[in-house]
Amino acid sequence: MHDPLKPADFHILLALVDGPRHGYQIMKEVERESEGRVRLEVGTLYRILARLLADGLLQEAELDGRRRNYSLTPLGRRVVQAEAERLAGVVGRLRARKLLPHREV
Repeated sequence: MHDPLKPADFHILLALVDGPRHGYQIMKEVERESEGRVRLEVGTLYRILARLLADGLLQEAELDGRRRNYSLTPLGRRVVQAEAERLAGVVGRLRARKLLPHREV
């Protein structure tokens, strides 16, 4: 069991699930995936990326010209998956209490 991720951390890790991206791509993907609910300023993004690198959740990927690319480490992938499962459990409990509608699959 791990502590829940901060929303910005989760969205950054989620943005990297499909492969490496550079900072601007991460910023735009987070904004798109969160439907504009999470917007990262450049300084905030790079502070979070530095922390996630230090925590071993991200690594620098191949260089794209002058831009740094970031990718998930195996630990980062496990953490984002565990957080997704935790959130799915929360959604399940909310649906059981009729606070969210059940979706037809």
